[in-house]
Amino acid sequence: MGYGKWIGGIVGFMAGGALGALAGYAIGSLFDKSIENSDSGSYNSGGYGNQAYGQRNSFMFSLLVMASYIIKADGKIMHSEMEFVKKFLRVNFGNDAAVQGNDILLKLFEQRKQMDAQNPSAFKNTIYDCGVQIKQNLSYEERLQLLNFLANIAKSDGNVCQAEIEALKEVAVAMGLSTKEVDSMLNLGGNTLEEAYKVLEIEPTATDDEVKKAYKKLALKHHPDRVATLGEDVRKAAETKLQQINNAKDMIYKSRGIK
Repeated sequence: MGYGKWIGGIVGFMAGGALGALAGYAIGSLFDKSIENSDSGSYNSGGYGNQAYGQRNSFMFSLLVMASYIIKADGKIMHSEMEFVKKFLRVNFGNDAAVQGNDILLKLFEQRKQMDAQNPSAFKNTIYDCGVQIKQNLSYEERLQLLNFLANIAKSDGNVCQAEIEALKEVAVAMGLSTKEVDSMLNLGGNTLEEAYKVLEIEPTATDDEVKKAYKKLALKHHPDRVATLGEDVRKAAETKLQQINNAKDMIYKSRGIK
């Protein structure tokens, strides 16, 4: 499978703006070729409608761009974080995609190095512009799922440092999300009441009615059906996230004796 097939088809909102500029650097002539193929209508989407396929691939490239910022937030490239991304791509797209995704990440790291050599804020500003572009083109629920993937990358080495938390919050704000939603994502899968309350984005002093309302609101906005157009693999990841939200709710309900 070539880069053109993985990123190709109708490339959606990735064709222009800050994301398009980074794609042009990371994928080069193969990216340009994928655009030509989409213009000529010669791309076979393999079951997806062209528009949906382009949106999905734009989502995945956006994930890689933002992942490059989160992974390098502490100034280091952790093997465990790179392996987490490769495993995700391998499971959902195959071995070729895992290799290519890794290659794209390395090129993005190199681009960051070149940009920051001229202006220390250059890549950070580009990431912000990418976030704004994502906000304009992905639904709220799709952006939440992207943020969830990024939080899982940060957690993959077993330690989320302050620099990674700040980077996640910067990305979230640029994409039109809240810092509370970052805290919620980072505490998914926790086993303490304190973490459970953070998942539901409420304080321990909340009333029982406030707890119930918070859970219903969270379960609705994280429902897997709301990201189904991005592919079955993304939907399954959303199902896992919803189960973690349910676990947090159950922990709080049990502690309060809520039926």
